[in-house]
Amino acid sequence: MMGLGMGELIVILLIVVLFFGGKKLPQLGSSLGESIKNFKKGMKEDDTDKKS
Repeated sequence: MMGLGMGELIVILLIVVLFFGGKKLPQLGSSLGESIKNFKKGMKEDDTDKKS
């Protein structure tokens, strides 16, 4: 995964928890998931527009 080891991922996770706090993480995760879903939907719509 982009050359990151387990130690680096743990440090990044700890920084994210400290920065956003434990209560905001579920909200942040759902927002990120929804953004990715909307991006994929937009890419599909763009592909169908090009084919038409």
